Amino acid sequence: MRALLAFLLLSFSLTAFADAYQTLYESAGWSRQRAHFGEALVTAQARYRSTLPPAVFEALVRNSDQRFAPQAMDQRAVQALRQHLPEPQPALAFYESPLGRKIVEAEVRATSPAELRQHAGGLPASPAGSTRQLLIRHLAQAIPVTEAGAEVSLALAGVAADSLSQMLPGILGGAQANTLLDEQRERLMRQMEGQVDDTLMHVYRDLSDAELEEYVQFAQSEDGQSYYRAALQALRAALAAPPPGAGQQGI
Repeated sequence: MRALLAFLLLSFSLTAFADAYQTLYESAGWSRQRAHFGEALVTAQARYRSTLPPAVFEALVRNSDQRFAPQAMDQRAVQALRQHLPEPQPALAFYESPLGRKIVEAEVRATSPAELRQHAGGLPASPAGSTRQLLIRHLAQAIPVTEAGAEVSLALAGVAADSLSQMLPGILGGAQANTLLDEQRERLMRQMEGQVDDTLMHVYRDLSDAELEEYVQFAQSEDGQSYYRAALQALRAALAAPPPGAGQQGI
């Protein structure tokens, strides 16, 4: 009886712990950001409609839709959070706080299609005093914003490359392709680094200096750094191409 009780208690605690990751995924705005990525994907696909033969374009859409299937992206991201974030509760508590919810709303708004269209020509100036500029600089150093931006850009740019490599296998060897990706990733990060402060200043423009300072404190903390390291791994997992044959199960 004791063994059964211990097993049931352990099962319950593990289930509750697993649920914390799913709750964190939702509370931190991941599913809403993934939906915005899906809309950006449709736009990226459309760019190739007039430049590719119909059969190639159809393959492009089919391959990218399979790679970036919403449910699969969600599952890969949550699984990566479980693997890389030992303790989800501190980040969950932060993102479920009033400040955390305000931050998520600001981030989701910034990546909405309407907002991206509005600022397609560049972000408006966001005048700020020296204190706020310093807080933004600290935040930019604490969260992996350039790394995340580069991963998203590479994923969208790789839509055509994936289809081409499937239709012309062997055009690039694995090592060569990885080298090119790494070089492009570094180039994108260097480009974004020069704009990251202005971007964060715009995204978090509705946060007061006190709220921004509290955000920086969390981001710089051990719990915050643990979360953002795991979040970057989760983003990479969500955007990664599934293993060969992964989409063939059940067929």
